[in-house]
Amino acid sequence: MNGDDGLEVLYTGCRWAEGPVYVPAWRQVVWSDIPNDRLLRWDEETGGVSVFRRSAGHPNGNTLDREGRLISCEQGNRRVTRTEHDGTVTVLAAHWQGKRLNSPNDAAVKSDGSIWFSDPDFGITSDYEGYRAESEIGSNNVYRIDPLAGEVRLVADCFGAPNGLVFSADEQQLFVSDTRAGFIRVFDVQDDGSLSDGEVFAAAGPREAARFDNLRFDDGGRLWAAAMNDGVHCYDPDGTLIGRLDIPEAVANISWGGAKRNRLFIAAETSLYSVVMGVTGTHPTGPGRRPWLDARA
Repeated sequence: MNGDDGLEVLYTGCRWAEGPVYVPAWRQVVWSDIPNDRLLRWDEETGGVSVFRRSAGHPNGNTLDREGRLISCEQGNRRVTRTEHDGTVTVLAAHWQGKRLNSPNDAAVKSDGSIWFSDPDFGITSDYEGYRAESEIGSNNVYRIDPLAGEVRLVADCFGAPNGLVFSADEQQLFVSDTRAGFIRVFDVQDDGSLSDGEVFAAAGPREAARFDNLRFDDGGRLWAAAMNDGVHCYDPDGTLIGRLDIPEAVANISWGGAKRNRLFIAAETSLYSVVMGVTGTHPTGPGRRPWLDARA
């Protein structure tokens, strides 16, 4: 695979681009520029780029919930938030057992409405992408927010630095990248919402500085992974590396979008890229048809 074939530069001028999510109702991509503490948006109809929100809490990963609301991981504010349809911001998680979270990084929404998020320490190690601070929790974990009670529950605590996470199509497995370990791990999701096993699904490989960030599936069950300085990796369901997209900058985050969901949006260092693919990506909120999400497709 060669990302230079059909690779479009949609915007450049970020310090570290992250977390793109395609919003079908707006036909826009919202993404993060972490050091500049802002959320940007690219309009599919006009190609224009504007600021969605300034002083945004040094946001990292973004996704949509079951009602099409924006879920954001705010590294600087050390919390997970939801942007309501009227533009107001609701805090969903900021603490676990009375202690402040480290710096929420990425989130995935399950079909039951629960929100799962990773919480490494990237936003508290310096003032560049957040605010330097000591971890109150003392470890880097994955959590689940209960859709009814709002309770924040620890579901996995065995990481160097958990980063991207995504559910399999049947939601029986959760895939989590561990950036510091250089692995993607796969966990079985139990009926009570707990996780078990955590086997290694794929390793970043021998290339220097190849580290995994976020993850996405296509509708053929192939896993796509942002691999930092090694482009975008694509894996068969059995973990075999099929190939990679070579991107001219360090890749931080990827997301499917467009009217046919066959356009891969790539946040890489200073820029937002896209490439039209021969496969179709899955929806960010898991299986099942959502009229609000499919209305523009």
